[in-house]
Amino acid sequence: MAQSPSLICKGCWQNLRLPVPLRGIQSLPFRVFGLKPSRMNPNTCTFCELAFTKIMRARNVDIDASVMFADLRGYTGLTETLQPQAMSELLDTFYDACGNAIWAQDGLLNKTIGDAVMAVFNFPMKHADHAARAIAAASLLQEDCRVRFAEFARTHGIDERSLGVGIGIASGVMKFGEFGHSHRDLTAIGTVVNLAARAQSAAVPGEILVTQQVHDRTPALAWKDTGRDYTLKGFEAPIRLYAAPGITRTTGE
Repeated sequence: MAQSPSLICKGCWQNLRLPVPLRGIQSLPFRVFGLKPSRMNPNTCTFCELAFTKIMRARNVDIDASVMFADLRGYTGLTETLQPQAMSELLDTFYDACGNAIWAQDGLLNKTIGDAVMAVFNFPMKHADHAARAIAAASLLQEDCRVRFAEFARTHGIDERSLGVGIGIASGVMKFGEFGHSHRDLTAIGTVVNLAARAQSAAVPGEILVTQQVHDRTPALAWKDTGRDYTLKGFEAPIRLYAAPGITRTTGE
């Protein structure tokens, strides 16, 4: 279920104690200065996105955060049997589920890459439990997609088992900011990001694989998996990954 939209930017309020209105009549004057809800998280504003160059006077900063990659499985195969309109509907369904889950945990839906998404937790809204929030978002996404995909499968006469989502999560220090010259991209980069992407590639549909650091940062979760070593592309040594426990939710600010 989608959360109620915030009336003020949660990022500006938490970091600067500035009540920047996002919606309603009070927000109209701010539109003149280009301040509007961010596409990465509608509960933050474009002022948060510009913080690197306008406030920090740096193109990128080091942040401790959690990164989640989620990939829609079965999409490519269905392009051979379903009409383009149905494929667009499926992608919209997946993106909507991703947004709802990520924003409910104060994360940024940083990128959509074909049939995959990348999310960042702990920027600009800070939460010490960002690793747990990333797992919560991933669990909510899996739960929502199971329901949505079942309905999609019934509507279009396909086997719902042909659809699924594989998710990978990693935590640690990474660079976040604007990269590139002719084309500037606001995103996170670094080994942690690469680990999350590779963990996602190793996950089977319906699975959430997390790194050792994510596992160690969330001792309160009901971990039953003891972990398994995976050979991941780009990493010489095996990487231990853990299958996240069932549906998890975090609440509060």
